[in-house]
Amino acid sequence: MGQLQIIFMGTAELSCVSLQALLESDRFDVAAVVTQPDRPKGRDLKLTPPPVKELALGAGRIVFQPARARDETFVSELRALAPDLIVVAAYGQILPQALLDVPRFGCLNVHTSLLPRHRGAAPIQWAILKDDLRTGVTIMKMDAGLDTGDILSQEGTPIGEEDTAESLYDRLGRMGAGLLVRTIPDYVAGKIQPRPQPAEGVTHAPKIKKTDGAIEWSQAARAIWNRVRALTPWPGAFTQMPGKPPPMVKLWQARVEAIGGPASASPGHIMQADKAGIVVACGQQALRILVLQLEGGRRLTAQEFLAGHLLVPGQRLGPAA
Repeated sequence: MGQLQIIFMGTAELSCVSLQALLESDRFDVAAVVTQPDRPKGRDLKLTPPPVKELALGAGRIVFQPARARDETFVSELRALAPDLIVVAAYGQILPQALLDVPRFGCLNVHTSLLPRHRGAAPIQWAILKDDLRTGVTIMKMDAGLDTGDILSQEGTPIGEEDTAESLYDRLGRMGAGLLVRTIPDYVAGKIQPRPQPAEGVTHAPKIKKTDGAIEWSQAARAIWNRVRALTPWPGAFTQMPGKPPPMVKLWQARVEAIGGPASASPGHIMQADKAGIVVACGQQALRILVLQLEGGRRLTAQEFLAGHLLVPGQRLGPAA
């Protein structure tokens, strides 16, 4: 068999790794790339192209940017290209059946979780939020549901204590790209039999909202620590510091502080503030804040922060501070 004619659909930085892997392989011919429309970005709201568009144009590929993937004219244009396969990675829209039916070998998706766990828009963040010890990537044959298609291949990786959404994003992006280019030839040759997802173990990973970053100090310290890691870099886990008006602060790095017995302070109250960190009582145990950033300011270690902002035991963090 000659080169497979592929249409690639993706938008985010994560997508670029898979697209680059397809472009670099002599087994595939990326006939066109589909991505989301340019969006306003930054303080000046300048129209900015998705990262995938810049990569595709740099590689001399045709780029489509439909507002809706179900647009009939757009679907007809892709049908005219007669692709063997459509590959999707972090595109951002659910594909209609008419589009799924275009390529003769169907549509494959690079999903950054071990399906059926964490179906949806934000599997990387939710893997950390749910305190998973392991995650991975799945190459899936798409159907009309939300990440419900048959599994072709999977590869796992542990979630380390130092991992954040940002570090997992990079690692899973590389893993997904590698698994994709290894899976496609065997799938097309009939060496891989798609297998239905198990009915057990299904969870959902909805899109992250900015409000998800608000810290509830009544939660266990481990849950708050997971929130800090899961929402780095966006939207970040944030709380309010003492002051009038109370300034918002974003936590970049923290760790669970083991304390024997019940905390000597109620949730949200500062137990210790020195160069070793800012220790805050939680619903269970305490959290030591190591790196933080005031809204509009720069990222600081706890020691640097305390040099300019007086915090003492007994003060409270949170909306009622």
